[in-house]
Amino acid sequence: MGDYLLIPLFLFILVTIASGIFIVKQQTAVLIETFGKFTSVRHSGIQFKIPFVQRIAARVGLKIQQLDVIVETKTLDDVFVKLKVSVQYVVIKEKVYEAFYKLEYPHDQITSYVFDVVRAEVPKMKLDDVFVKKDDIAIAVKAELQDAMINYGYDIIKTLVTDIDPDAQVKAAMNRINASEREKIAAQFEGDAARILIVEKAKAEAESKRLQGQGIADQRREIARGLEESVEVLNKVGINSQEASALIVVTQHYDTLQSIGEETNTNLILLPNSPQAGSDMLNNMVASFTASNMIGEQMKKSQTKKEK
Repeated sequence: MGDYLLIPLFLFILVTIASGIFIVKQQTAVLIETFGKFTSVRHSGIQFKIPFVQRIAARVGLKIQQLDVIVETKTLDDVFVKLKVSVQYVVIKEKVYEAFYKLEYPHDQITSYVFDVVRAEVPKMKLDDVFVKKDDIAIAVKAELQDAMINYGYDIIKTLVTDIDPDAQVKAAMNRINASEREKIAAQFEGDAARILIVEKAKAEAESKRLQGQGIADQRREIARGLEESVEVLNKVGINSQEASALIVVTQHYDTLQSIGEETNTNLILLPNSPQAGSDMLNNMVASFTASNMIGEQMKKSQTKKEK
């Protein structure tokens, strides 16, 4: 009978001892209370507490945590904007007591400070400056939080402004402004390209005209040289200059008729084709040159009399 009574007693002692043993995970702190009063902080490993006297009040994580806070505020140019501020914080290992017993809702406390700082800084900036100076906003938030939360056992690792979201109409207007600016720049480049093409085309045409004129001049010079040589050859065989000129004119006249006859797509041209035609053209040319020389001489004499 006595042995049967020892078994439950043994089991009770075993369960009591087992309930006093607990394990604390890595990067975790356990707060122990004795009859409701804080006694100690236990860290990772196997730990022991007095059964029925001590209890685990809380398990506090020592890993870095992140809290995302979305704040809506107004900029200096009266644009409403939403900012997403990410706060990375950690419980200080040596201040676990303060983190658990002094601050009941750390997330609400951090959120309040973020709202306060953002709504104090952003209204001083224009919308464009908010995008440019978002790091300044993050630094201001961290400085304010660090001073306030260090007393509660929290260390602020970093604060980031991860998103800036203006009103939809404002974003559409900004996109239109950007698109208009880019179209303006594109139009300027297109105008510059068109102007360059016009200038280069004009230069090419000018060069073409110059070379064409030079070619015509060279052609006429060679023709004159050829005529001079032809007259000299005819003079050597006893033909005087006038007869030689008439012969050359007649020859060129028939060469012209031959060239026109060889072209199938030429327009109708009526030219004298009798042998006398060459002589008539030469006489007309000589008469024209003689008349021009006489007019020139008369103009020179008249000018001389006026000067006297």
